Amino acid sequence: MERATLSPSLNQSYLFSPSRASTTRLHSFSFTRNLSPSSSSSIKLKHSSSSVSSSSFINGGASLTRCNAVMSNSSSSSKDVTEVADIDWDNIGFGLKPTDYMYVMKCNLGGEFSNGELQRFGNIEVSPSAGVLNYGQGLFEGMKAYRKQDGENILLFRPEENATRMRSGAERMCMPAPTIDQFIEAVKATVLANKRWVPPAGKGSLYIRPLLMGTGAVLGLAPAPEYTFLVYVSPVGNYFKEGVSPINLIVESEFHRATPGGTGGVKTIGNYAAVLKAQAVAKAKGYSDVLYLDCIYKRYLEEVSSCNIFIVKDNVVSTPEIRGTILPGITRKSIVDVARSQGLKVEERNVTVDELLEADEVFCTGTAVVVSPVGSITYKGKRVSYGEGSFGPVSEKLYTVLTSLQMGLSEDTMKWTVNLS
Repeated sequence: MERATLSPSLNQSYLFSPSRASTTRLHSFSFTRNLSPSSSSSIKLKHSSSSVSSSSFINGGASLTRCNAVMSNSSSSSKDVTEVADIDWDNIGFGLKPTDYMYVMKCNLGGEFSNGELQRFGNIEVSPSAGVLNYGQGLFEGMKAYRKQDGENILLFRPEENATRMRSGAERMCMPAPTIDQFIEAVKATVLANKRWVPPAGKGSLYIRPLLMGTGAVLGLAPAPEYTFLVYVSPVGNYFKEGVSPINLIVESEFHRATPGGTGGVKTIGNYAAVLKAQAVAKAKGYSDVLYLDCIYKRYLEEVSSCNIFIVKDNVVSTPEIRGTILPGITRKSIVDVARSQGLKVEERNVTVDELLEADEVFCTGTAVVVSPVGSITYKGKRVSYGEGSFGPVSEKLYTVLTSLQMGLSEDTMKWTVNLS
């Protein structure tokens, strides 16, 4: 099984403390593909302090930390085990917890991204007339890293899919984008630099947030002259307060998430601001989230605020087809493949709200939620409940298969995971 491992050619890196007046270039981490997943190489970081003087992107102090990354090809001893952050892993929830480092890379309009660097996690400085602030020229991705039961190895899940989706979204938003290799290397470097923040096995995951933003100054409506690609991370637990208990959704027929010909099919930042109003109203009434319908006929399912939707009827799994108004979720795509691998029939098609109300099971999928069972749907004042307060048999099976693969508890026959050791 093919895995990604650190190349023995990695020799040194420079990690930065935030400063408005200091920065320098990071020597990129180097990775290679290795057909053997059993490499026992590990990284040891040796710290020394110095200072530099040049322009910076970050607010904060002025210290520079140099880290020499030394490869060890021997088996890890107890003293080599990576430190784990001292926090209450049983109650981390889903919220931002500042970590140690973020990755930054810049590019001019019409140019190519290069010279990425790790910097201390902190505030960023942009012009008030930045394209992302004035015209919403921005994209983001969501990914997770899991610590395996051995406590040392860390798994990424299908990072090339996120890289590909960002490039597709960037084309729609008139933005340059990192190459797939640059994207994946940046993610790997950020995860390894924040390794102590990856929760212990079974306690959660390290949420990874790559951002692509028009940070150059622009006044008239036009693509920004400069772009920033940034990756930061945060340890997280369950997205919904219910955890893996069923959530309760309300169908929204007046507010709409996306329109044909718009940007609903790409992960642009504006798509999410548009759902906040309906979501706030729903949560004030006690619902977990909102399920949106198409804006033309108002009868076909689209998606939840930040999740794709599935229904199960007579062991047939159905989900709305990707048609430009629905985000092509990577967890969605994975669940479709897993379901078919388990012998289930899967249909990607128009799904009506009437079918939803008659379904045997309903569940949501997304990076943050993975798979979340739906306990009830409320539509035009009518509430329909599903199951007995837990997963249905089909959704439970799909959840178990997918999460076991993501966490390294089962053999990755799909070749979806990338191992960082």
